[in-house]
Amino acid sequence: MTIRPVPLDKSYRLLNHGPTVLVSAKNDNTENVMSASWVCVLDMFPAKLTAVLDKKSFTRQLIEKSQKFAIQVPIAKQAEQVIGLGTQSYLDNPNKLADNHIELFYQDGFNVPLVKDCAAWLICRLIPEEYNQQNYDLLIGEVIGAWADNRIYENGHWKFDEISDEMKTLHYIAGNQFYITGKGLVVKD
Repeated sequence: MTIRPVPLDKSYRLLNHGPTVLVSAKNDNTENVMSASWVCVLDMFPAKLTAVLDKKSFTRQLIEKSQKFAIQVPIAKQAEQVIGLGTQSYLDNPNKLADNHIELFYQDGFNVPLVKDCAAWLICRLIPEEYNQQNYDLLIGEVIGAWADNRIYENGHWKFDEISDEMKTLHYIAGNQFYITGKGLVVKD
């Protein structure tokens, strides 16, 4: 695996297919990761995204303190970890990362933890919008760094038709059920 940078003006492609994601943040020396399904592209120039995170979530508290966060696109072989990170709170279990076998790494120049083995990573700067945050739990982030695993995403395109199911991204439905990304369909001009 090689982690390659993705141009910021093309980073929307990492989320445009609507995957379930992992959200990570750090403040002081405290790191946390949570699962989220309500994350989507907002704008391309500059690249922005939205995330709905309950104000009670510990990860959101870290984001609001540090003003930075990361969105990761996990793959099917990480499904159990995604469930664990979404059903356990750091407030109840400060060992949730270790208990879910989460390995973190950092990209040069960024003090935001990233989850190993994902398909893609986007680091964001929080754009403070107090009204949206308090009334709708809606966070807005400007993408300031983006990368992808070249086995899964390369030259601006996902390679879902070429890879095994365990490498495909997840789409959470309910009750611990996911769908994985399927076959591509190209409509000719």
